[in-house]
Amino acid sequence: MTRIAVTGAAGNVGRETLAALEEYDVTPITHSEHDDIESQVCDVTDDQRVSEVLAGHDAVVHLAANPSPEADWRSTVDVNIEGTRNVFEAAREHDIDRVVFASSNHAVGMYNADDPAGTETMVTGHAHPVYPDDLPRPDSYYGVSKVTGEALGTYFADRHGIEVVNLRIGWLLSEDELRETQTESDEHARFSRAMWLSPRDCRNVMHASVTAELPESTVIAHATSRNDDRFLSLLETERALGYRPRDNASEVLD
Repeated sequence: MTRIAVTGAAGNVGRETLAALEEYDVTPITHSEHDDIESQVCDVTDDQRVSEVLAGHDAVVHLAANPSPEADWRSTVDVNIEGTRNVFEAAREHDIDRVVFASSNHAVGMYNADDPAGTETMVTGHAHPVYPDDLPRPDSYYGVSKVTGEALGTYFADRHGIEVVNLRIGWLLSEDELRETQTESDEHARFSRAMWLSPRDCRNVMHASVTAELPESTVIAHATSRNDDRFLSLLETERALGYRPRDNASEVLD
């Protein structure tokens, strides 16, 4: 990979991705201007602009989205679904080799839900493992949008030969932020320990997603740290991407 575009580069995961890929020629793409990032400004709902900024790249890490699990339907359709389609269409148009799509743990968030009818998805105390080939069970319109993005990735991989990594990202938090979650409800604290993705592991998994030789055209992979409380299986991420998580929420909280 020589030229890599990163949409949503100003977000938390975006900034870690830029750090992970600093050895490459990277184009940060942001929704607005930022003093600390020299970027191409692009609204991903503008298909012509998306095509312009992605031309000439070899890979795209697509992070731009409304990231709220409480997002309403219209917002998820416009940004998370239409915007993602625009990115894949541009990848097809410009013969881009690989798209890393930032999916989410919320695509399978209803597995092990403590209160399926509640407004927030928390985790039962005795969670069962969830594997990438299990059926999606989104917990919100946001989760539905990520399932749709994964389906778009599979379609473009099968139909147009683009390599696609659908990366179900956990909860990126600093160690201090992780500790703060433990003062909330037991269910919320349990959820954060299960889903924690450390900044270091975030950088590692993003680098691996861009550079690894894939065993097949589409890979669905979970991205958390090696937490004792995790229930999203990392075996496939380790095998397909060579990801080796180094951090563990339980060790941070001891």
